[in-house]
Amino acid sequence: MDAIFTESPFYGSRRITAQLRREGLLVNRKAVQRHMREMGLEAMGPGPGRSTGQPGQQTYPYLLRGLAITTPNQVWGIDITSIRLAPGWMYLVAMLDWYARYVVSWELDQTLEIEFVLVAVQRAFALAQPGIVTSDQGSHFTSQQYLSLIQAAGAQVSMDGKGRALDHILTERLWRTVKYENVYLQDYGCPREAHARIGAYLEFYNQRRPHQALGYRAPAEVYFAGSSR
Repeated sequence: MDAIFTESPFYGSRRITAQLRREGLLVNRKAVQRHMREMGLEAMGPGPGRSTGQPGQQTYPYLLRGLAITTPNQVWGIDITSIRLAPGWMYLVAMLDWYARYVVSWELDQTLEIEFVLVAVQRAFALAQPGIVTSDQGSHFTSQQYLSLIQAAGAQVSMDGKGRALDHILTERLWRTVKYENVYLQDYGCPREAHARIGAYLEFYNQRRPHQALGYRAPAEVYFAGSSR
């Protein structure tokens, strides 16, 4: 299920159920819905759940349509994904510089409580201050605690439009890379092991992994070269 969702984050429970059945797994939609809730998965589009704000919470317009991203710290994206462990799941949040594909900060936790998101945001802002921070309309990113941190740093808040899976595509690509190059190749036995190995992979991703879109340079090379201008 996690691999299907990572490949196609716009899939809801119906399509995931259909895909699992095509792969020979006898599963019903109710079971898929239950597992998706446990994993914190919600299709990128309208509807209740992690990808849409709760009633009464403030949302913001999407600011990136037609915007040329030409420098580091112009736009950061933030998102949360589930990480498979042998005994269960953890949740990874990351702040990504969209120009350099550089992971500015990240945090891993065993619950979806908001504290680990706030820690990642504070750690990122200790490094630099972005012009825009973009996210989905999930409850973490429409909470006043999160919004207050963004606004206190002087950044504009951007949120993707409902039903627009491509609005958050660069951050979604990060999750696909992390999972297919690391998580799905591992068998994490405990949270400590997951934290250590994911940390090591993200260090490799930032410092050494060449990106085609960056002229086969590593994100850190592009990020810090541009930040020093």
